[in-house]
Amino acid sequence: MTTPSDDRVLTAYALAPTKTIAVAGVTYAYRELGPKEEIPVVFFVHLAATLDNWDPRLIDAVARERHVITFDQRGVGASTGAVPATIEEAADDAHAFIRALGYSRVDVFSFSMGGMIAQDLVVRHPGLVRKLVLTGTGPRGGKDIDKVARTTYLDMARALIARADPKEFLFFNRDAVGKKAGKEFVARLRERTTDRDKAASLSAFRRQLKAIARYGRSAPSDLSAFDGPVLIANGDNDRMVPSVLSHDLHRRMPGSELIIYPNSGHGGIFQHWRGFVPVAVAFLTRTES
Repeated sequence: MTTPSDDRVLTAYALAPTKTIAVAGVTYAYRELGPKEEIPVVFFVHLAATLDNWDPRLIDAVARERHVITFDQRGVGASTGAVPATIEEAADDAHAFIRALGYSRVDVFSFSMGGMIAQDLVVRHPGLVRKLVLTGTGPRGGKDIDKVARTTYLDMARALIARADPKEFLFFNRDAVGKKAGKEFVARLRERTTDRDKAASLSAFRRQLKAIARYGRSAPSDLSAFDGPVLIANGDNDRMVPSVLSHDLHRRMPGSELIIYPNSGHGGIFQHWRGFVPVAVAFLTRTES
């Protein structure tokens, strides 16, 4: 692991400049921060999310110890091209992006749909990923993953009526604790005030939902082939990607670590960030035997 040598190393996500790289006719938007190292941590974001949807409390903490790279999926945010029709295609895009940056080995932190892409990445491109963090996600063919669209549209409608950010409904329980956590999370996402990313289009959102539905209806992948360290985390009441699927992933990936946070939903790691962030940093900085 490389350690920052002086105060000039950028570790504040709110200040990380947006960069671009062209790969096979597609321009990917990305941000990077933290000390330079041979193996970075690449963050795979959720459905309809852009560079601005990562919790700065998580990114900043990891960037103090590791080199962090976040990126927009093809056709989302500031990245060009058409949104992939399948999760497999998105995994191939991620592979092309990572290789274009010059990396042959990476660690991956993923959330929700990003975790689905990350799973396909390790299956389709073995040897690329060293360590894997899977949060708020589930395995290919997992129970009720194909119903994500129904839950998503329902909560978006509820948020519209309440004049709230949809993530407050999609990611958090609607009790007093969850409501407070949701508002705090959304406020953190707004801390970046300049060079903000372009929001995902409605067509991109719908295309990603269809890709998730196909993923949910397809045959399971053999995840046991991945022999690197795996950390799995979720809330105990995930309505988008049912919490039982985190247990399913844990069973499918021998030796994986599982954390389920109480009284929390899809965004359990963001509600319980004070407890989760040190665990994630320790996992990503741990030297394996």
